[in-house]
Amino acid sequence: MKRIGSMDTVADEFIWKGAFGLISKELGKSVGSEQLYANLDIVPPGAHSTKYHSHSRQEEFFFILSGNGTLRLNDKELQVGTGDFFAKPAGKGITHTFYNSSSQNLLILDVGTRPEEDTCYYPDEDMYLHRMNGICQKYSGKTLDDDWSANPDT
Repeated sequence: MKRIGSMDTVADEFIWKGAFGLISKELGKSVGSEQLYANLDIVPPGAHSTKYHSHSRQEEFFFILSGNGTLRLNDKELQVGTGDFFAKPAGKGITHTFYNSSSQNLLILDVGTRPEEDTCYYPDEDMYLHRMNGICQKYSGKTLDDDWSANPDT
């Protein structure tokens, strides 16, 4: 397994490209990281880094390598730029996304844990994405059954 990498030579199998120009390079995975992920997110002008969401088990750290943008954090909008960073502990309901409000690419180093199980909540859409044992399930908060019980006597 390759242990030294370069941001400019990450193999295609470790690069994800979105429809609106977002590029995410899986730097850590490309050199064998197993417990942590380290991604270089290249957010073009006028694009978001992700949908606005929170994690149940995944802790994240973000460092702005270059560019300027807006961090939507718990429904507050904060201006961020080169050299800014923040941590997002898991399970605290901290919702977040970056938006590139500038005319240059926004480069973000995104580092976090890789728990075997995690649930993302997308409050703008009231949607959940649950990942466990390599299986992802999506469900809407509107379809949750409040009458169901795990109690075997009901």
